[in-house]
Amino acid sequence: MIRAQSKAAPELRPDPTCHDARSLTMGGATATIVLDGKLYTLRITRAGKLILTK
Repeated sequence: MIRAQSKAAPELRPDPTCHDARSLTMGGATATIVLDGKLYTLRITRAGKLILTK
């Protein structure tokens, strides 16, 4: 028998290293992130998932 597992939503605490994806995209669907001089694109899909591409 397979049972569905449900996890409680994580408690959100103020954390300076935690960033809201919608804030990073300024309400849009994409944000550009730079790491060591290389550009990455963070995209929020229509399904609400995140994709990070180089």
